[in-house]
Amino acid sequence: MLQDRPPIDAVNAYLDGFHFYNGQMSVQMEAHHYCSILNEDVIQCTIYDGNVKDAKLMGVEYIISEALFAGLPEQEKALWHSHVQEVKSGQLIAPGIPEVAEQELMEKLIRTYGKTWHTWHTDLDKDLPRGMPQLMMGFTADGQADPAMVATRDSRLGVSSDEKRKRRAEITTPAIDPGADAWQKGTVIQIEDPAGDHLHGRGRKTNEVLAPDQNATSEGPATRE
Repeated sequence: MLQDRPPIDAVNAYLDGFHFYNGQMSVQMEAHHYCSILNEDVIQCTIYDGNVKDAKLMGVEYIISEALFAGLPEQEKALWHSHVQEVKSGQLIAPGIPEVAEQELMEKLIRTYGKTWHTWHTDLDKDLPRGMPQLMMGFTADGQADPAMVATRDSRLGVSSDEKRKRRAEITTPAIDPGADAWQKGTVIQIEDPAGDHLHGRGRKTNEVLAPDQNATSEGPATRE
């Protein structure tokens, strides 16, 4: 490529975790984040459905510090999710970097909040980005993420979420701003598809056989919502 590409060259972190559609916790998926750390308070990530050359661009996530989040209006906070459970559970990982470096990164991320929009719902359509953008959320408690989905990801990337959970037990758990994770208090913000024909909940189950490089998804039952 002969053209300059400063925004692409600025990508300096790869995170792998899981999201669910706000209002539909049972519809879950793996999300590969390629992130640019803009400053101490802001990270911006593009999200793909894989870490291979032909992976589909699913959406974006903006990550901000707890200090910035505290200054947001309450209506805005309802669009954001906390990262405490993602970090403490061992489900959020930074593949390919040393454990010490990953631990230091997680000590920072645990005190952040994310706003995530998916625009290409590859759990339904692999050919085109149909439907409306959807607000995504992160897990807040044990038992919410489908264990089979997590195990599929762990096996493919050669990691153990359980081992990471044990190592991260020493990371201090911060207080979560009550404005985040608004779905837990009954406030579910989502964009409805006016056509009404792009519905989640009818795709692949985690007990189906996946190709080695296929993204882990789930439409199985979650124990808590």
